[in-house]
Amino acid sequence: MKWLVLLSLVAFSDCRVIIPLTKVKTMRKTLSEKNMLNNFLKEQAYRVSQISSRGSNRTIHPLRNIMDLSMLYEGNITIGTPLQEFQFVFDTGSSDLWVPSIFCPCSACSTHVRFRHLESSTFWPTQKTFSITYGSGNMKGFLAYDTVRTGDLVSTDQPFALSVAEYRFEGIPFDGILGLNYPRLSFSGAIPIFNNLKNPGAISEPVFAFYLSKCRVKGSEVMFGGVDKSYYQGVLDWVPLIEMGDWSVHMDSISMKRKVIACPDGCKALVDTGISLILGPRRLFNNIQKLIGAMPQSSKQYISCFAINILPSIIFTINGINYPVPAQAYILKDSRGHLYTTFKENTVRTSTETWILGHVFLRQYFSVFDGGNDRIGLARAV
Repeated sequence: MKWLVLLSLVAFSDCRVIIPLTKVKTMRKTLSEKNMLNNFLKEQAYRVSQISSRGSNRTIHPLRNIMDLSMLYEGNITIGTPLQEFQFVFDTGSSDLWVPSIFCPCSACSTHVRFRHLESSTFWPTQKTFSITYGSGNMKGFLAYDTVRTGDLVSTDQPFALSVAEYRFEGIPFDGILGLNYPRLSFSGAIPIFNNLKNPGAISEPVFAFYLSKCRVKGSEVMFGGVDKSYYQGVLDWVPLIEMGDWSVHMDSISMKRKVIACPDGCKALVDTGISLILGPRRLFNNIQKLIGAMPQSSKQYISCFAINILPSIIFTINGINYPVPAQAYILKDSRGHLYTTFKENTVRTSTETWILGHVFLRQYFSVFDGGNDRIGLARAV
C-alpha cells in the first residue's frame, strides 16, 4: 500500500509559502519491512520509564505510543551552507527544532540523516545542553545556530538543536522535529523558527495553516504567511487561545447522539499536529470506548467490522460551534484489516480535564494558527 506522495515546493510572490507534507507509513509497518519488528518488541517489551515533563510526571510504556503512530505527516527543510536536507514533522505541540548530529552513536541516529556541521560555513555551536521528552521518545542534545530554509523562507542564525542521544526513536520515518508552539514551551530556550520568520516580516501574515489530506493521492500541506481558501468550505471560525503561549483552546463538550459523553463542564483542548490520535483522561476515554463497543486487545481497542456503518459521529463543541468527527474518521484499519478506535488515554496527569486533538480531528478540519492574534481558525476541510 503506497502512502508516499512526493510534491515539489511551491512558493508565492506574496510571501506566502506552502510546504508539501508527505503521509508516511505506520511504525509497525516500517519496522516490519526492515525486519526490525521482532527484535524491537523483544528489547522494548518490559521497559517502562518514569519521565518528567514540565512540572508533571508520566509513566509511558514505550510500545503504546510508538506502535500506535497511525499516520505522520512530514516535509522537507534544509539547514546549513551549502544546503543539507532533512525530513521533519511539523509539530504544534512542541517548540524546538532539532536534527541528529554526527556525534550521536545511537542506532536511532544511524538510520537517519545526520547534520554534518563541519561542512556548513554558517554553523555556530554553543555549549548549552538540554533534553526533550515526547510521547514516543526523548532526545538529548546541544544548541547551535545556522541558516534554516523552509521553502523560500530563510531564517539566518536560527537556533536549533543537534541530538547526541535519542531513545525510542528507532525506525521512525523522519529525521527531526520542527516545533511550532510558542517560545515559552521551548526546552532549549531557543526562539522557534516561526517567531524568527514573523518578527522581521519575512511572511505576509503571522499565521501558518495545515491541510491534512484524508486520501492517499492528494498531498497534505503546511502554509506559512497565509492560507489557501480552496482547502476549506465556508468561513473560518476563530477560537481564542486559553492563554497566550500555547495552542490550546476551551472546549465546551464532547457528545454523541445529543448526549454529552465527556467534557461536561468545559475543558482544555490542545490542537496538536504532531500526534495522530485523540487523547483524553482515562475514565472518560474508557467511557467512550464502551459507548463505541470497543474491546481491548494488546495496545488497541478493536470494534466489529459491521459497527463502523452504524456508529454515530462524535461531536466536539468548541466556542459554541459543533465539529463532528464521523466513525469513518475515528475508526482505522490495521495491517490485518481489523478495525480499531483512535481514542487513547492521555498519560499526562493534569489538574483539569484535558484533551489532545490530533490528526483524526485535523483531517476533518483545516486549521489556521494565528500567532499575531493568539487564536486558532477552523473550517471543514475539502
